[in-house]
Amino acid sequence: MNPYQTIADVPDLVGESPVWDVRAKCLWWVDIEGAFIRRCQPGVVAPLESWHMPERVGCIALTEKSGQLIAAMETGIAFVTLRDGGQVDWQWLARITHPAPGMRFNDGRCDASGRFWVGTMAMDMSLASARGGLYCLDERGLTGPHVKGLLTPNGLGLSPDGRTLYLSDSHPQVQKIWAFDLDLPTGALSHQRVFVDMNDWPGRPDGAAVDADGRYWICGNDAGQIHAFDAQGQWTQSLTVPMPKPSMCAFGGADLDQLFVTSIIPAQTTDAMRGSSGAVIALQPGVRGLPEPLFSRFPAPA
Repeated sequence: MNPYQTIADVPDLVGESPVWDVRAKCLWWVDIEGAFIRRCQPGVVAPLESWHMPERVGCIALTEKSGQLIAAMETGIAFVTLRDGGQVDWQWLARITHPAPGMRFNDGRCDASGRFWVGTMAMDMSLASARGGLYCLDERGLTGPHVKGLLTPNGLGLSPDGRTLYLSDSHPQVQKIWAFDLDLPTGALSHQRVFVDMNDWPGRPDGAAVDADGRYWICGNDAGQIHAFDAQGQWTQSLTVPMPKPSMCAFGGADLDQLFVTSIIPAQTTDAMRGSSGAVIALQPGVRGLPEPLFSRFPAPA
């Protein structure tokens, strides 16, 4: 077990989308099934803050104004202002008509130009529905799917130069990570290739982060591990965490040298095996990350 610090012990049903805000020195994340956005300041004696949203929130992204985020939910992507006392003001930036009922947005991340990339999935993973896709939100509105046939899109990340986009499918029938060439001026994706076949490694490929040296860190859901691969897809190290279902990681802290990890409470695991499931923890991986890009390419309100 790698040394760790518990940042928040709520616990979350499906903790996801940790994002470090370098301006406010705080960590944001969501509990998808609880429909919460959460915030805390590690190392500061202050209460955990939570905001309950009208729909499940798959992921969030920072904007140029502190306390204002975009949130990808079930039926659309909203611009939200989070106020004291759990109050939320929000408006839709884009709505989506899913190709089937029972779908929602899942993992998402901004690129270096301020676009927001986000995947969709069937909420019931047992359906193995390949109707999910990868979408993009910018001044044109919501476009896509730019990648089709996804079951459970996850693992979105960008290389330090912004020219490579990573995407995983964490469904048990897929378990692959792909890399794409990203043209930042146009947002065009090309040259899809397998980056890592996670069927060869412990755990399903869930949420991810990229460090300052270009290594890709992916949560091995169901295996209690986080794996790091270099820019060529070669394994470099693995970290063991105190929960079986780590869901997503993000670099943060004052020197961007901490790796924050959210987690999921397993549905069918004994209490003795759950460990710190549902908690948010911080590790010291020995490398540094980069500041999270901000969403800046707002479309006209939907």
